[in-house]
Amino acid sequence: MDTSELLKKVRKIEIKTKGLSQHIFSGEYHSAFKGRGMSFSEVRAYQYGDDVRDIDWNVTARTGDPHVKVFEEERELTVMLLVDMSRSAFFGSVNQLKSEMGVEICALLAFSAINNNDKVGLLLFTDAIERFIPPKKGSKHILRIIRELRDFEPKGKGTDMRVALDYFNNLTKKRSICFLLSDFLAANYEKALRIAARRNELVGIRLTDRREKELPPAGLLRVSDAEADLYHWLDTSSRQVRRQYTDWYLERKQAFEEAFRKAGADQITIYTDESYVHQLLQFFKKRAA
Repeated sequence: MDTSELLKKVRKIEIKTKGLSQHIFSGEYHSAFKGRGMSFSEVRAYQYGDDVRDIDWNVTARTGDPHVKVFEEERELTVMLLVDMSRSAFFGSVNQLKSEMGVEICALLAFSAINNNDKVGLLLFTDAIERFIPPKKGSKHILRIIRELRDFEPKGKGTDMRVALDYFNNLTKKRSICFLLSDFLAANYEKALRIAARRNELVGIRLTDRREKELPPAGLLRVSDAEADLYHWLDTSSRQVRRQYTDWYLERKQAFEEAFRKAGADQITIYTDESYVHQLLQFFKKRAA
């Protein structure tokens, strides 16, 4: 993809997601993710109904009139986007690929974050760490993140969630909001997940396609394992073969849900044929409530 074509695609994503973050998600995001506490803002004259515990006795004594301290939420947070770039992400049978939906969701979350003066960082991974962009503020920084997500070509093919979570756990010193985007067709990441959830506000966003849930009865098919570059012949007319595949898919789905439940972390599942806007909006409202 040449530079001009890439910029057009980035601009299209920017227009779509920036507008959503400003008009729909700004307030919902702010309500869903609180700041670190309250900090002193100013002193003003006491008004009827103010909490007497907030009275500033030094200023009151000096002026002869009661004054109270005003506090405001420490709003600045750090948002980290951990994105699975393995080969299985480049699949979609309806509206868009899982990877394409992931880019738009990341852009939406990033613009919502900077609208609230939060920092945003990015970690791309496969079966290894592919790229890390430290958290910063500003629209130019967000556009860089979108460009990386849209045009980055990973070296790895497989998925190792544990490697990504271990890297993130060793990297971060302060508590942050972490969005982990993947199809979660992986295993052996539960321990690292629990550590990440204990230190941060962790949200797992599972991107999947309905065609992945079951095989069609289409006879003998030559299928490929994108992450291992292996090809297999499958007799999809066999109920046993189709059942084994569905069982494998459900095992991965249940493993994802169980891992996040035990870690005390939030989780969302979004299909490629549905509106991620609706799903995220419902999640933010539920979390705020």
